[in-house]
Amino acid sequence: MLLLAASVLAGCATKQPGLPDDPVLLTGPGVAPGAKAPPKIPSGPLSAITPGQIKPLTITPTEPPRELWDRIRKGFAMPDLRNELVTDREQWYASRPDYIQRMTERSSKYLFHIVEELERRQMPTELALLPFIESAFNPQAVSSAKAAGMWQFMPATGKDFDLKQNVFRDDRRDVLASTRAALDYLQKLYGMFGDWHLALAAYNWGEGSVGRAIIKNQKMGLGTSYEELNMPAETRLYVPKLQAVKNIVANPQAFNANLPWIENHAYFQQVQITRDIDVTLAARLADVDIEQFKALNPSARRPVILAAGTPHILLPWDNALVFQRNFDAYSQGQYASWTAWTAPSTMNASEAARHTGMNEAELRTMNNIPPRMLIKAGSTLLVPRSAQVETDVSSHVADNGQVTLAPEIVLRRTTVKARKGESVASIASRYGVAAANVASWNGVGAESAFRMGHQVVLYLPPAARALVQAQPSRTSRDASPVKRSASRGVVKSKRR
Repeated sequence: MLLLAASVLAGCATKQPGLPDDPVLLTGPGVAPGAKAPPKIPSGPLSAITPGQIKPLTITPTEPPRELWDRIRKGFAMPDLRNELVTDREQWYASRPDYIQRMTERSSKYLFHIVEELERRQMPTELALLPFIESAFNPQAVSSAKAAGMWQFMPATGKDFDLKQNVFRDDRRDVLASTRAALDYLQKLYGMFGDWHLALAAYNWGEGSVGRAIIKNQKMGLGTSYEELNMPAETRLYVPKLQAVKNIVANPQAFNANLPWIENHAYFQQVQITRDIDVTLAARLADVDIEQFKALNPSARRPVILAAGTPHILLPWDNALVFQRNFDAYSQGQYASWTAWTAPSTMNASEAARHTGMNEAELRTMNNIPPRMLIKAGSTLLVPRSAQVETDVSSHVADNGQVTLAPEIVLRRTTVKARKGESVASIASRYGVAAANVASWNGVGAESAFRMGHQVVLYLPPAARALVQAQPSRTSRDASPVKRSASRGVVKSKRR
């Protein structure tokens, strides 16, 4: 049995090329192609060899880099850009070591995940440095053009890549969702242009703009590389910025930069949530600081996370199990103290507050409702959750909830003289108001007619009232204002 096992092992052993029992091909005049020399079999007793007689073999290390920066450097695959703009950006960053320190420390929470995704897609790891340029790795960053998140997605582009944006969450800020969308977009752009520098220009400037710039150069017989296209100054500096950061990461000592040690290990892991839960409670159950929790879950726009729309949260690696144990053992009441309420009709904030049992000021603050705005029917508001409410918010509301507002129209009392043969209907038509309102304001029926010269009472918005006042023979003035919801035609007098 032992002899059989030894034979099997000997048959499975991997031989290094060039060992004595490898067949050697013969070459030379008169030698048939493919002829092999017989193996050299040593005869006589074997003799010991010294370590100096052994030729060293190259061994590929199997242990991954301990530091994430090394792993990023090994994955650099984009052609380097070398010009004066790169040098200028290198000097800019090198003269701001505190800024580099803040950016790189902030990135330590997210870089491992981004590098993992890039390697899985076989994309250059330089792209993991792109959020340094876009947002300084701040997932809450918002540009003047309304681009948001670590990867700076515009609202429309975010929707194109399935990043939900509603009253409860903004996936442009979500660490996992925005990274997935950004890499999808970059892969798409690389497929369009076949060049990473042009793909990056399109990420910043727009694919249509880069495409038109290429066509323009082609018509003029000019080159179509990144450096040859005519583009805005921001896009012209975009790739040089990334190249400068790449150069600093590649050789931090040359730029007097101190990169923080980042373990080549996941910083966070996903934890499933099955119930709506307050942000503060989730952080407490996970035993993490609220700011750290928000840094990993930046898409939450309200003080509650809805399980139907956000079925998982991110937690530091060592806190995930802590959260799960505390969540399962929690028995101090509801997980969520907030829920969603859908406005059944158009109303002002005061009416909505009465419906939901809230203070009007609190309702405005919690739902970002400015003064003199109406809440349109179908709007979703965040309101306190009563002890009697046992069900969580539905997936439809969690994924699509929006607050839609309309200006609250302020009306002022005005009178006009009826013309010959005029009726409630004709005056209503002339001034663009509802006939039922004209009848109500004047205490007559909707089918009534007015005698010529009768003073007809109207409540009109300031612009329409100004036009009426320009005809003094037909108006009288009254400074009593009225507020109403235009869509419902409800009038409320308010004496000054």
